Amino acid sequence: MDIFRWFTTHPASVGESYGEHLVRATSFGGRMMLAGIACMLHGLLPFLFVRTGSRTVSELNDQLSTRRPAASASPALRVDLLNS
Repeated sequence: MDIFRWFTTHPASVGESYGEHLVRATSFGGRMMLAGIACMLHGLLPFLFVRTGSRTVSELNDQLSTRRPAASASPALRVDLLNS
C-alpha cells in the first residue's frame, strides 16, 4: 500500500500538487463556511446577505469549471486507491 498516493492522486488529476490543492481546497471550504453562516443569518434576518449564498456558489462553480480537466473525479480512481 502506497500511502503517498492517497495524498497525490486526486490533486494530480486536477492538475495541482498536494500543496496547491491544500491551499485551494482550504480556501474554497472557508468561503463555503462563511457563505453558510451568511445564509443562516439571512434565514433569521431576511434583509441581511440577500445574495451572498447564491453569489458565492456561482463564483466557486465558475472557478471550478474553468480549471478542472473533464475526467478529474473518476469513481474508478477512488476505488483503485481504496484497494491499493
